[in-house]
Amino acid sequence: MTGSASILFAYLASALFFILGLKQMSHPRTAVRGIVIAAIGMLIAIVVTFLDPNVTGYVFIVIGLAVGGAIGAWLALKVEMTDMPQLVGLLNGLGGGASTLVAWADLQLGTGHALDSLIAIGISGLIGTVTFWGSLVAWAKLKELPQFKKPFALPNQPIINAAILLLAIFFIALLTMTHSSLGQTGCYVMIMLAASALGLFLVLPIGGADMPVVISLMNSYSGLAGAATGFVISNNALIIAGSLVGASGVILTQIMCKAMNRSLPNVLFGTMASSGPVADADAIYANVRSTTPDDVAMILDGAQRVVFVPGYGMAVAQAQHAVRDLSKLLESRGCTVEYAIHPVAGRMPGHMNVLLAEADISYEKLKEMDEINPTLDTVDVAIVIGANDVVNPVAKTDPTSPIAGMPIIEVDKCRTVIVIKRSLSPGFAGIPNPLFALPNALMLYADGQQAVLDIAKAVKELD
Repeated sequence: MTGSASILFAYLASALFFILGLKQMSHPRTAVRGIVIAAIGMLIAIVVTFLDPNVTGYVFIVIGLAVGGAIGAWLALKVEMTDMPQLVGLLNGLGGGASTLVAWADLQLGTGHALDSLIAIGISGLIGTVTFWGSLVAWAKLKELPQFKKPFALPNQPIINAAILLLAIFFIALLTMTHSSLGQTGCYVMIMLAASALGLFLVLPIGGADMPVVISLMNSYSGLAGAATGFVISNNALIIAGSLVGASGVILTQIMCKAMNRSLPNVLFGTMASSGPVADADAIYANVRSTTPDDVAMILDGAQRVVFVPGYGMAVAQAQHAVRDLSKLLESRGCTVEYAIHPVAGRMPGHMNVLLAEADISYEKLKEMDEINPTLDTVDVAIVIGANDVVNPVAKTDPTSPIAGMPIIEVDKCRTVIVIKRSLSPGFAGIPNPLFALPNALMLYADGQQAVLDIAKAVKELD
């Protein structure tokens, strides 16, 4: 796409809004403002595209905007916060698929493509299709569909993945050397087929506990596919926006890898699955002790420092507001309250931060894992709400575990640990948690929100 100097300047302005918005999103206090700024940049890009004299077919564009806007609005209103990771994964896939289709359309409609344009088309088809199918598998795993819940890998999976990637690169090279329209279409279809297989094989072997890393990686891929498509249609705004998403996604993926003690190459080549045996839950939970809200209130009555450890179960129960109220009640009694946040708690990066911010909990009270772990032995009471894998000591003791080597929030060091869960069911990694049976641990079997409300009521009755 080409345009006048004013249109190109407007695209540059749009990209500048994206950069400023991304900068604002780097801190919780300014994140909402950053989203608004980025949205303004996108609005500018859309309006400018309408003004480009090279753009035709306005009726179809308006229909697309109306349908897409309606679906987006519906999703924003209807999708629960607990389903946000699945939605993010799905949106990553749709972004990759869109890049693939745009590149294909340009290949079909354009004539006399230059070498660099054909390379960009091939790369867009490769990355976009990998993103599409990989994100769909990630979505299925996050939805815990039975067919995708367990990791699946073929023998010598990394070698197979490498062979498929080389095959896709071969067809990209063939695309650049083919001059007939039919031949180029055939090459592009082969690129998409190879990329489809690669996208499936990259994510199928990865266990559910590692899905936050996969979501970050697919987000990066969708940005890279968009940037490649920007080169295809010569759109500066798309190139810059895609590059920003791709670069930030890679950085976030690296952060997630560090948080889970994973290797980035292992993520890239789909070799994160572990095949070790799962321990017998009945034997591990033989000495589990249960408690009641009244007993928990008695324990909290003498506590000087309390740490909440939120997890996906808190999101499901929508307990964040009840947690905030209990925290304020404890603070009014002279107790110090903090929140221990694991980087991959929940099912996507920042999941717990968003939930707690929604409840107007001060960001200063949120402590990252590396900051709070060294002081957990001075905590009187740790209240674990729906978290499982991120507090599982097996990560430190069993090298064959699916979460082996993953840094955890070491609540087992606290004087007392209260675990609020509906049952002893395993977390997303599908393994039992020995924490629940430790001498300093007590289980409160209940819905997260109702349990916290009952504890708060019992604490008030102590006065």
